[in-house]
Amino acid sequence: MAPKTQSPDQIDIVSFRTTLEEKYLAYALSTITSRSLPDVRDGLKPVHRRLLFAMMQLKLDPKSGFKKCARVVGDVIGKYHPHGDSAVYEAMVRLAQSFAVRYPLVEGQGNFGSIDGDNAAAMRYTEARLTEVAMALLEGIDENTVDFRDTYDGSEEEPVVLPACFPNLLANGSEGIAVGMATSIPPHNAGELCDALLYLIEKPDCAVEKLVKRIPGPDLPTGGTIVEPPANILNAYETGRGAIRIRAKWEKEELSHGMYQIIVTEIPYQVQKSRLIEKIAELFKEKKLPLLGNIRDESAEEIRIVFEPKNRTVEAEMLMESLFKSTELETRFNMNLNVLNPHGAPQVMNLKDILLSFLEHRLDVLIRRTNFRLEKIAHRLEVLGGLLIAYLNLDEVIRIIRTEDEPKPIMMKKWKLTEIQVEAILNMRLRQLRKLEEFEIRGEHDALSKEQKELQALLKSEEKMWLKIAGEIQETKAKFGQKTALGKRRTMFADAPVGKIIDIEAFVEKEPITILCSKMGWIRAVKGHQTDVSDTKYKEGDEAKFALHAQTTDKLLLFSSDGKFYTIPCDKIPKGKGFGEPVRLMIDLSNEADIIDLSIYDAEAKLLVASSTGKGFVVDAGEVAAQTRSGKQILNVADGHKAVLCRRVEGDHVAVIGDNRKLLIFPISQIPPMKKGMGVTLQKYKEGHLSDLKTFNLTEGLSWLLGEKTRTEMDLKAWVGNRADAGRLPPTGFPRTNTFS
Repeated sequence: MAPKTQSPDQIDIVSFRTTLEEKYLAYALSTITSRSLPDVRDGLKPVHRRLLFAMMQLKLDPKSGFKKCARVVGDVIGKYHPHGDSAVYEAMVRLAQSFAVRYPLVEGQGNFGSIDGDNAAAMRYTEARLTEVAMALLEGIDENTVDFRDTYDGSEEEPVVLPACFPNLLANGSEGIAVGMATSIPPHNAGELCDALLYLIEKPDCAVEKLVKRIPGPDLPTGGTIVEPPANILNAYETGRGAIRIRAKWEKEELSHGMYQIIVTEIPYQVQKSRLIEKIAELFKEKKLPLLGNIRDESAEEIRIVFEPKNRTVEAEMLMESLFKSTELETRFNMNLNVLNPHGAPQVMNLKDILLSFLEHRLDVLIRRTNFRLEKIAHRLEVLGGLLIAYLNLDEVIRIIRTEDEPKPIMMKKWKLTEIQVEAILNMRLRQLRKLEEFEIRGEHDALSKEQKELQALLKSEEKMWLKIAGEIQETKAKFGQKTALGKRRTMFADAPVGKIIDIEAFVEKEPITILCSKMGWIRAVKGHQTDVSDTKYKEGDEAKFALHAQTTDKLLLFSSDGKFYTIPCDKIPKGKGFGEPVRLMIDLSNEADIIDLSIYDAEAKLLVASSTGKGFVVDAGEVAAQTRSGKQILNVADGHKAVLCRRVEGDHVAVIGDNRKLLIFPISQIPPMKKGMGVTLQKYKEGHLSDLKTFNLTEGLSWLLGEKTRTEMDLKAWVGNRADAGRLPPTGFPRTNTFS
């Protein structure tokens, strides 16, 4: 049977670009709103909200027993969150880790991982239940305080947001990467957040600065010390973006014979202890920590990392500054307060905006909860009113029920009762006909009537509602504030050392060396300043290219044919009589790039760099020093060309010669200084490329090397012109190699 084909009338012709844009936009919005960004009201992402709701449905409150995590994960992915079980379990594990979450929302039983980076046990082995903080987030969820929506398959309902009487967004923080945006919110102290909320209720027009006095900065689960200036922290809270510097907490422990050791008891947030120690040990082995004598990890349940100084003359502060500079004992937390606002749109908020959004949510919850209670009271008062009428006419009620086939309409008509009241009367038990029961009903009726009036008065007065919210915040502070074991501030503040920069190279012993680098890029250092290196041996097929006198405290500046500069500390260059080692093992120099120039770094010098196209510029040496192995791109090179020259500027004029044997001299002032780029045209070529250049003083004449002799030309008027001229043939006797040396 031939397959059925669609007729041309049934085929929609659409633009591939338009369709792709629509589908990608839908994916991006889904990622932003349903996965990566937290809601400003409860501070939760959908997976966390569904986890807590599912655990509440399973009655896993703090007073009940634990249940297997596999059971919880199964309910979550089966009812609410149709994603992978491992992703849901990982989210659940993080909510239980005291070193990852400031106020854990899940209490775990079993192996839930460690600060060393160890993974949690499989979900079939671990158990969990909710914490008091999680219950505070869920409080009132069954009292119509928030909206519910259908789950993905329509079989269940889930909350759009939690009531959240706990300021979870800032208290526990959040991190996530969406499409085109990200969020990074550090944890804070709940007690301090409550203080700021109470102040904001009292003075809603206050500045962010007033709030920061009550919330001086993050309060991280792992403690540590914040050394960021207060002005920077304030700016981060005012703009919603900024970086906060965090250091490990340490103390000096005195030993005998004038020795001491340093004990680190707290490490920066999100740093794995095992990886931190491995990195420090690696740097120590590579002799990049000259002040450190030894390192030990004596941690058990509490962190205890021991550092021993190289000798007793090393100051503890200097040793720690060197470690802070080189390791993750100091980190920066990049704050980005990007959240979903109450309307579900992503927005970078400042501190005040976030706190106001939380208060507005609490006001909405209070109004909905009060209306829900009023509906319950009204229903109960209606029932009680009917019961009181029944007690007043008890004999007649009994007679109607015994004699009439349809007592309901008769009773409704006789005493003007509602259907609800009649149903309550007909459902009464005989034991409720006692006289005492009547007094109890009248007492309940009076109490509910009083409560009804109070709640109605509450809804009519905004001032009373804010007083009620303030009372709830006070209760939250009493349960989770600074006076509790959980709420006590862990992260302290300190001033970073100002004007005392520890330079590790300052502790390198100063020795004279001669640096030798071959044409194939093998580099080595020989002790002393050698004047004759002609007998130096190289690998077969290799030969000498550079020889420089330096000190071990110097830095070597390398310029490559791809326009990059690299910086190598001279004390790190291998010493000995062998062939040395490839320079590519020390820096990330690509295999296609060649070494153009080697020089000793001088921050005060000016360098003239140029490419084969004849373009170049002057750059300060201080701008080219690279801090990493990957180097620093300074000269941008056109496709098919390469960087060919790097010369120190020494003089007022520059002489340029191309491989077309045309010489041009012009003032060095015509070359603009730049930090990076392709540069300007030094010499114009119809056919040819730059061969060599030299800077010199015009009054001293132009010199070049001819064989073993130096020749100087004083009359240079014929070759002096302007930048980008073509030039003319050089003086008689100029080398045929078209080079000055």
